Amino acid sequence: MNFRKIEKGQALILIVFSIIGLIGITALAVDGGNAFLEKRRAQNAADASALGGALARIKGYSWVQEIYTIAEASGFDKNAVQVFSPPATGEYAGDVEYIQVIITNRVRTYFGSAIGIRQVTVTGEAVSRTKTPEIKEILDGSALISLAPTSDCNNERSFWVHGESTLDISGGGIFINSNNPDCALIQNGSGSIRIEGGEISVAGGANIQKPRLLTPYPPKTNGIPISYPPPFFMPKFGCGGKMAEVLEDGITMSPGSYDEDIFPPEDVQFLEPGVYCINGDFLIGGGSLEGDNVTFKMEHGRIKWSGDAYINLRAPSGGDLAGLLIYAPIENKNKMVITSDDHSSLKGTILMPGAVIHLNGGDSQDGYHSQIIGYRIESNGASNIVIKYKDEQNYDTYNMPEIQLTQ
Repeated sequence: MNFRKIEKGQALILIVFSIIGLIGITALAVDGGNAFLEKRRAQNAADASALGGALARIKGYSWVQEIYTIAEASGFDKNAVQVFSPPATGEYAGDVEYIQVIITNRVRTYFGSAIGIRQVTVTGEAVSRTKTPEIKEILDGSALISLAPTSDCNNERSFWVHGESTLDISGGGIFINSNNPDCALIQNGSGSIRIEGGEISVAGGANIQKPRLLTPYPPKTNGIPISYPPPFFMPKFGCGGKMAEVLEDGITMSPGSYDEDIFPPEDVQFLEPGVYCINGDFLIGGGSLEGDNVTFKMEHGRIKWSGDAYINLRAPSGGDLAGLLIYAPIENKNKMVITSDDHSSLKGTILMPGAVIHLNGGDSQDGYHSQIIGYRIESNGASNIVIKYKDEQNYDTYNMPEIQLTQ
């Protein structure tokens, strides 16, 4: 027996298998790496296409064509793209708010063909959500809202209750948007919060001096903040060319624009229904002011109401401004001091997204049937501030359309 020939044959077999192994390792490294890069490219294209399609659908464009256009710009023709709405598979299958984009790419191999693998199929899949605008209560119906996205613990406090003030709230809670981790909400002194039918929700943290003065306790901290400007449509209205005028009786006023420094004029006690566009300051130092089906637009000035004043104001119950009592555009960053005597009553939303709102109360049992929204909010004094939020008495508006990449 010739052992040398046998050994040569065995060596040849080992060399062949080694070459095949080396080709396999090379194919894994080169072709596998190439397939990974192509999968990432397909995934990026699917993500971009799904988001672009969602945005186009929100805007009313041809969103399917937009998906194909974005995919083509990323190097994938129409034949490689599948579009489903509602999604055909997955968690959101059957839900028409969602768009599913699947991009399939067949990648030619260089070394894999030597071992029988001529191509590798890779896919990228993305699901986006389109949420169209809808008319609803502002920010889920929190009764008292501070919109400031940031704050400090000294001069720029987001939400501060102190002195001997009590916020007595029913029908909704408090939402504080500041991301300050230490003092987005500050309670000190004998300032207290009592909420029935709601919660205290804070995007950042809280600095509570006396926990027993907060109900419920503890507040929910480290929540999800919202963007600023806030994600809902602001009301758009004005007074046209109509001017507000004092009627012949000297104590009643008609609606319209008022350009004097101080509103209302001296001796005015009653307001006719309608819109009042105030370009100066809204000051009530005493006496009384009553109006039913009225809306005030604070163009530039500030509000300062006295605790000695009897104020009875009600927002419209119907029409485009239903439930809107006072609106200050976001550019109006003045301090607004809202207080009154113990017989006063307000009904309707107080929406001042750029202003600092100072609540002093007045011990009125009827209180404010209002959703009160400001940039920052402070409450002090020695009064019990009653807020009774009811959605049907307040302003509903369109929330912003949303697009989300969910998968």
